[in-house]
Amino acid sequence: MRLFLPLLVTFLCGILMILHFFVPHRPISTLGDGLTEWYMIVASAAIFLGSANLIQVHVHRISTKARNWQYSPVVLGGFAAMMVAGLVWGLEENRPFDYMFQNMVVPMGATMFSLLAFFVASAAFRAFRASNWRATLLLTSAFIVMLGRVPLGGLIWKRIPEISEWMMQVPNMAGQRAVMIGAALGVVSTSLRMIFGIERSYLGGTD
Repeated sequence: MRLFLPLLVTFLCGILMILHFFVPHRPISTLGDGLTEWYMIVASAAIFLGSANLIQVHVHRISTKARNWQYSPVVLGGFAAMMVAGLVWGLEENRPFDYMFQNMVVPMGATMFSLLAFFVASAAFRAFRASNWRATLLLTSAFIVMLGRVPLGGLIWKRIPEISEWMMQVPNMAGQRAVMIGAALGVVSTSLRMIFGIERSYLGGTD
């Protein structure tokens, strides 16, 4: 029963949501809308579980003096400060929560993304070595696209920006759509495996 009940609930909810997508009539539509609302409630409750897990993990790291445990008090202090500021003064503009978000969280996020530029440059340097025809094609197309995005490309040849735009809109877009179709097929496959009880990892490893 401990295994059967979660599988039964997953199967019924999954089939109901599939029917809700294709059958916009009662009672399917009513049940589907109700499940969607319940999903939002469960997702909201998951925030509290995530917060409790965050506190538990970092308190454990501090108590055991794990590697880089010195960062855990900073995480807990920032978490407490943001939570207290939001609960006491609200989330409106020109309040402590908004001030800390705009002047601390946003700059730190921008710093993290700016550091990614160095990793991207390093990966591009390794990938753009013309060791075979695929790498040569990647190197050539990347050079044309980058050259077409700066004024220097138009000065060299007026058709370079047009070629760059064509490469972004046709071959690049085709590749992006292929990736999106593949990801969608993967989602459908995983969803069907979960609905029919083949994939049970969400049960915590229960076989």
